[in-house]
Amino acid sequence: MSDAIVCEGLTKQYNSRVVLNNLFLKVPENTVFGFLGPNGAGKTTTMKILTGQIKPSGGKAHVAGVEVKIGSPESRRFTGYLTETPNYYGWMTGRELLEWVGELFGMTTSDRKARSKELLRLVGIEEAGNRKVVTYSGGMRQRLGIAQALVNRPKVVFLDEPVSALDPVGRRDVLLLLDRIRQDTTVFMSSHVLADVDRVCDHVAILDKGNLVVSGSTTELKERYSHPALWITLEGGYPEAVKLAESLKTLPEVKYAIPDEYGRVNLELVNEQAVHKAGQYIPRMISEMNLNLAGYQAAIPNLEEIFIQVVNQREGVQQA
Repeated sequence: MSDAIVCEGLTKQYNSRVVLNNLFLKVPENTVFGFLGPNGAGKTTTMKILTGQIKPSGGKAHVAGVEVKIGSPESRRFTGYLTETPNYYGWMTGRELLEWVGELFGMTTSDRKARSKELLRLVGIEEAGNRKVVTYSGGMRQRLGIAQALVNRPKVVFLDEPVSALDPVGRRDVLLLLDRIRQDTTVFMSSHVLADVDRVCDHVAILDKGNLVVSGSTTELKERYSHPALWITLEGGYPEAVKLAESLKTLPEVKYAIPDEYGRVNLELVNEQAVHKAGQYIPRMISEMNLNLAGYQAAIPNLEEIFIQVVNQREGVQQA
């Protein structure tokens, strides 16, 4: 698999303040790549460098095989971009806006009309295409923003918080859309809604205070940051889960056992060896307690847990 984005030592400094520090990063083609980090981590700065809006203080980047340079038509030709807070001419209709963007890219009249119609349908606002943008809701404007980022059929599209203004249904629809367009376009998105990133992204990178902390496929990261924990589900629901959790807490190899309303006990043990042994005695314990086992599996961390773990570890190292 080729790389859609390659960053080689990207650095951005304002006077003595370093906001992006020696970033080396590769983004595979046809992936939905989640770019994560706390506020002020350098995510938007990175996006602005990669889209040719600002010049790095050091290093270089290639997007779709072309070196990124400010004002270079070639480097912008293969990219699309949606800012976190897009602003549009309210007196234009959605269709007019998309056709105008197409004109800026040098598309023919027939091509930009056809592309606008296609994109309005793709993002789910076809019926509002002839309405003025000033009448659009926040969610509709966000969908329009994604459409304008795709007008030129980009090889790579950059989306800064693409679902921030959407309700849960709108977020679901946009995430499904991002999953579809990856067939032709690499999606590079930042988001603070980690559950959404977990749902749609197959690769992620975490940035903290301008430094790349970790990068890889979501599968790799979940394996790397997994911990000795189990999910045990009981048929009897919450009452049975409470009963089992109280018994498990008495065992020396158990760090914690927390029941939840779904009849599941979230169990963490002291090490992987204890997890292996638990598979031998916990089912027997459940049977002896006259409880009914419905499910038993290794706990898999989600991206939010990984994010918190990575950032906290970094803060701990810096304070040491």
